Order: sequence, then structure tokens, then C-alpha cells
Amino acid sequence: MTPRSLITLALAAAPLIAAQAGEAEIRRNLPARLPELGAIDEVRPAPMKGLFEVRVGTQVFYTDADGDYLLRGDLIDTRAARNLTEERVERLSAVPFDKLPLADAIIWKSGSGKRRVAVFADPNCTYCHQLERDLQGLQDVTVYTFLIPILGADSTTKARNIWCAKDRTATWRNWMLANTPPPRFMGMACNTPLERNLALAQQFRIRATPTMIFEDGTRSSGAMPAAEIDKRLSRKRG
Repeated sequence: MTPRSLITLALAAAPLIAAQAGEAEIRRNLPARLPELGAIDEVRPAPMKGLFEVRVGTQVFYTDADGDYLLRGDLIDTRAARNLTEERVERLSAVPFDKLPLADAIIWKSGSGKRRVAVFADPNCTYCHQLERDLQGLQDVTVYTFLIPILGADSTTKARNIWCAKDRTATWRNWMLANTPPPRFMGMACNTPLERNLALAQQFRIRATPTMIFEDGTRSSGAMPAAEIDKRLSRKRG
């Protein structure tokens, strides 16, 4: 190998060596200085020169090569008008829709039902009631509602009574849309998916209701205008 080839090879390898050195410093310094940050899952060069992306779960931070400074906020590509941080977090928090255990959900549809959305909801959640009302006006949609009683003992009781009702879909909608209390379940045998649903929510780091999962894998927590839901339902999978 000629001297020129060696120089070319060294120049080509320099960014990788620098990145590896930066990752080592970051992984050593940040946990020691900020133990509350949590376990670092990934370190990689950020799109902006001189910055490294630090991922903790689905949280994204930015730091220098030595881990001396830590930034939390959005990195914007001004030329393309793109929020790179938001896009990255969206990818990290994506949920494979086709792997959801849909048999554990309450199901209703309008029209052809060709557009699908999953909703994680608590029966006592005010915003869940509002979302259910908003969903009624959408066309050609199938809604899968995973009951996750996270707001207390009464939520657990209501969720069980709704699931165990003779017509759980009607019972759910009557409660959410008209505040008609679900009939008390008096039977001895009714296997509910509530524990599985709670475990599923924990698996995907769903901590608030309502949380919607769209077919393209993206999610949204909290209130969302009906027009925006309609737009998200029509997005193609990535």
C-alpha cells in the first residue's frame, strides 16, 4: 500500500474513530455526572456537526463529544423545515399495529371500516369520553379500544363490568357517550384482558389515556381535533 493510500485510508477512518472516542467519553461521563438520566441505550453522531445524540428509552438528548454539556430540545433542519428530534422520537415510539392483540380490544366500526386505529383508554378518563365522541363522526373506520384502568379502583370495576357485559361494545359506547353506567357483572366466570392490556401498555411505554395508535405505527396521546385524527387515519404506512 502506497503512502498516499495510507493517508487516504486514515482520513476516511478519522470520523469513525472520533465517533467511537466520543461515545466512550459520553458513556463514561454522563452516567457518573447525571445518574438520574438513567441507562443510556444508544449514542450516535447527531445530524448537526459536533453534537452526539444520546437516547434513553424513547427520550432524545444531545451532548458534546466529552459529555460536558447536555441539551434537551428540538433539533430543526432549517433548510428542509423538518423537526429532526420529533421525527426520531416518532420512529422510536412506533408500535407495529399488526402485532397488537386485537382480540383483547372492544371493537366497533363505521362504513367499510377500512381505516383502523387502536385506542388505549380508561373508562373514567374525561379526554377518553371526548375522543369517543369525536370518533363517532369519522367515516370508514374501525376502532379497537384496549381498556387500561389506570385511574383507580373504580376504573377497574367499570372496565371489568364493561368487558363482561353481554354486548361489551354497546355497553362501552353507552357509558362513554351517554354516561349510562355499565351493569354490574354478577357472574363467577369472566376472563378479562385487563392485566394483559396493562402489560401491553407498559411494554410500549403508554402511560396516559387516551393514547391512539395508527396503522402507520405512530401514536398520539391526549386530545386531538377530529380533523387531525381523520388526516392521520389516511396516512400510508411507512
